[in-house]
Amino acid sequence: MSLALCGTATRTAWAQDAGKPTPVHSTAQEENPDWEVVTVKPSDPNDTQGHDFFLEGHRVALRNTTVRHLLLLGYGVQKGQLAGLPDWAISKRWDVDGIPDVPGQPSFRQMQGMVRKLLAERFGLQLHHEQREMPVFALTPAKGGPRLSANTSDPNGWLQQATRETNGRHMEELKNASMPELAIILQYYVDRPVVDRTGLKGRYNFNLQWTPDDVQAAAPDAPPGLFTAIQDQLGLKLEPVKAPAGVLVIDKVAPPEAN
Repeated sequence: MSLALCGTATRTAWAQDAGKPTPVHSTAQEENPDWEVVTVKPSDPNDTQGHDFFLEGHRVALRNTTVRHLLLLGYGVQKGQLAGLPDWAISKRWDVDGIPDVPGQPSFRQMQGMVRKLLAERFGLQLHHEQREMPVFALTPAKGGPRLSANTSDPNGWLQQATRETNGRHMEELKNASMPELAIILQYYVDRPVVDRTGLKGRYNFNLQWTPDDVQAAAPDAPPGLFTAIQDQLGLKLEPVKAPAGVLVIDKVAPPEAN
């Protein structure tokens, strides 16, 4: 499985058992993992491959990442939703490598929690939340109304998300998803915050397939771009508007001490 998040490539790998790959079991959904052990060190200044986030069995690693990248990943926000970052937090890059303190491979949401804890524990991050008006995409019903299947399983259960990208085709399979959760997921693929204005209070199961804008040569049967796919497949649309959106105001952050 591969997933592009805020320009971050993620890779889910396999554990090795006697030279043969075996699936890694997922961390229990109710767990809220922290780091059992983690190292943070400056990245190689000659590394030009960009930032990278990946899972290898029980191991979690982020390469060539900035504090701003960590904030985007950990809090699910856009660059325009960050205020007060010092210059070094945007330019200086770090390598992070560690393992969680509970068994299994964490989900993306559990990984976000680990990143937030890393920012607080190793970078001394302190912040507060504000609402500021800015350009956003409003997620609203399209003409004809939503085309979504209501979830009939436990409404108090967790969102289940499977992401795949094959031959330039991006696929999101979501089960037990609320509209605010969909807005957060979509935010990773657009250039401004997404605000839920659907008015839908339930939880839904659906698939969404699209061809990313940066794919140059699409196959004849390739799905459309994201905005068209949302409308055609879900009966929703993203409208550019100005509206209040959450902003993370950085009160304090500092380079980490040596491991």
